[in-house]
Amino acid sequence: MLPLAIGAYYNIIAFFSKRAAATKAYRLFCTPRKGRVLPIQEEFLKKAKLEKVLVDDMEIQTYHWNGPGKRVMLLHGWESNTYRWRNMIGFLKEEGYDIIAFDAPAHGWSKGKLFHVIRYTACTKKLVDRYKPAYLIGHSVGGMNAVYQQYLNPKNSLQKIVTIGSPSEMQDVMKQYQQILGFNDRVMQALDELIIAKFGFRIVDFSTSRFAKELDIDGLVIHDKLDTIAPFRASEEVHAQWKGSKLIRTEGFGHSMHQDFVSKEIIDFLNS
Repeated sequence: MLPLAIGAYYNIIAFFSKRAAATKAYRLFCTPRKGRVLPIQEEFLKKAKLEKVLVDDMEIQTYHWNGPGKRVMLLHGWESNTYRWRNMIGFLKEEGYDIIAFDAPAHGWSKGKLFHVIRYTACTKKLVDRYKPAYLIGHSVGGMNAVYQQYLNPKNSLQKIVTIGSPSEMQDVMKQYQQILGFNDRVMQALDELIIAKFGFRIVDFSTSRFAKELDIDGLVIHDKLDTIAPFRASEEVHAQWKGSKLIRTEGFGHSMHQDFVSKEIIDFLNS
């Protein structure tokens, strides 16, 4: 179905049952349509030491590239997997870092059908506690997750966090979702109520910039001014609240930010 047709269908459902419409909208929002490991990606990923870790009865695929230096953990974004870090991993290996990465729930070789930041954060906390990295690097929602988990669990091994092209306000993410699919306010109100029931907070309460205000470790915030997925102002807001952060602005790198310049800036930050 075309996006607007889906939205129109859910709007009709909401007229009869707000809860049914919210449940369908929630599952649609949390279901990745891509991000599983492709055949062309397998060779690179299989060079790592592979280990499955159980988090809340769900198998999470982890990867380990051994190195003599400090340990770095990598968090990918929505509809992606650990392969997206191949360039960054090359730079980290050259510097001797010990590298841990994992596929988020419902992505890569990890199990699960649904993905949301709360589930991703639970995985991150367990794996940070297990592998004790010094540094955490997150792209897009992975960066959002990195900040949120540190806000919830500040007493851990982490010394620095890097976010790349990450959103700030969940409300902005949901507004974009609403615009793409054409949901009416009745559906969005019902979705907000469902999230309160499931997680104990409203959509507007999930704010990376507010979480960042409480962090007491150093951070590097990188974002492209022309990012069409997550607006640049999101990182400006996070940087403004995060006392120990540095903001790097790029222009023309887009959302993925695989460029060598980005990797080198991250290496310089970790080495400093």
